[in-house]
Amino acid sequence: MKNKLLVLILLLSFNFVEAQFIKEKSMNVQLGYGLTFADYGLVDIYDDGVFAQGELVLKVASWIELRPYGGLILTFSRGNDIPDDTVTSKALLLGGKTRIRAPIPWIAPYIEVGLGASIGKFETITPFDNIEKSGIIHHIPFSLGLELGRKNNFDLGFTYFIQPTMEQYAGAVAIGFTFPLN
Repeated sequence: MKNKLLVLILLLSFNFVEAQFIKEKSMNVQLGYGLTFADYGLVDIYDDGVFAQGELVLKVASWIELRPYGGLILTFSRGNDIPDDTVTSKALLLGGKTRIRAPIPWIAPYIEVGLGASIGKFETITPFDNIEKSGIIHHIPFSLGLELGRKNNFDLGFTYFIQPTMEQYAGAVAIGFTFPLN
């Protein structure tokens, strides 16, 4: 746990680094429809809610960006689940990720991966698991999407946080907007 916390602190420290390899700085804000799924491909157990996230975008090259982030996911039981099945996350999300993108104007596909921590309350109650936790757990962010517009400042994507200790995925279908900080 100490090693994971150290890695998280190092990733977040990118915000304070004024290195020459950073070409541009900007801020990305995303809002979306939040979802939490159980970690089983054949079982359709999920709950929904809201998602919001802010990212500091540190452009290294036209095709790679470093993105420390902070966000919030709130998913609630839908009430019509299979009796007693719940997969919810009410958490603050912190971490860092790397985006690799095709540097194409108007429509630029991208993929992201990183490491982070979720701080909050989590439930995965299914026929296979009965896990309830509050506190800090690690997650692995993973995203696929498109940057849209002449300057690629609009974002449409699927962003998910794999939470292995909870046997669940939390994430969203989100839209975003990026604005320069320089």
